[in-house]
Amino acid sequence: MATGVSPEAERGQRHKKQGLLFVVSAPSGAGKTTLCKEVVPRISNLEHSVSYTTRVPRAGEVNGRDYFFVDVATFQSMADKNDFIEWAQVHGNLYGTSRKYLTRCMEQGIDLILDIDTQGAATLRKCREGTYIYVLPPSLSTLSQRLVNRQSDSEEEIARRLQKSREEILNYREYDYVIVNEVFEKAVAELTAIILTQRVRMEQINHHWIEETFLNPNNNLF
Repeated sequence: MATGVSPEAERGQRHKKQGLLFVVSAPSGAGKTTLCKEVVPRISNLEHSVSYTTRVPRAGEVNGRDYFFVDVATFQSMADKNDFIEWAQVHGNLYGTSRKYLTRCMEQGIDLILDIDTQGAATLRKCREGTYIYVLPPSLSTLSQRLVNRQSDSEEEIARRLQKSREEILNYREYDYVIVNEVFEKAVAELTAIILTQRVRMEQINHHWIEETFLNPNNNLF
């Protein structure tokens, strides 16, 4: 029977108002950004955080959609003003997450998914509770081929990224979940399941709503 209540409003009634944070990390080329962008339209009340970066846009990337592309001086100025809740240097470029944007989403009850490297995740873990998810490729050879197919890096850069991947993967035990991105739709389904599962954990439930709706003796049973 239809209730006339939107999914967003219903979630607000049944769950606590504070937004949830989902942090996704992976070695370069494993597909974390693509996975995050794919789950957002499938799940209501979920936004994908757009990072700031000093790297040059790749073919097809759009400022404000894929990243906020800024020069080093602008990035450093923002870092000096504490505008980033986390930032790190990765593969020779700077990446950061807007403190103001993350805080606003959390306060408005919007769930937020971030795709950031292990350095940024380690920084964020110290100051924000969240669900931390690590994405692996099925093998290093597959990862190497994906980086080649991307056609955005030189052979030397690909070699550096693969070496860095070995170092980053050492941190996988610090995460709550691991997804192997071999079959893309399966990986999307697993990421979706993690997000939906976290939403209905006991600590996220609005117990006041349950007590008023079901346990209030003044409510009519008929």
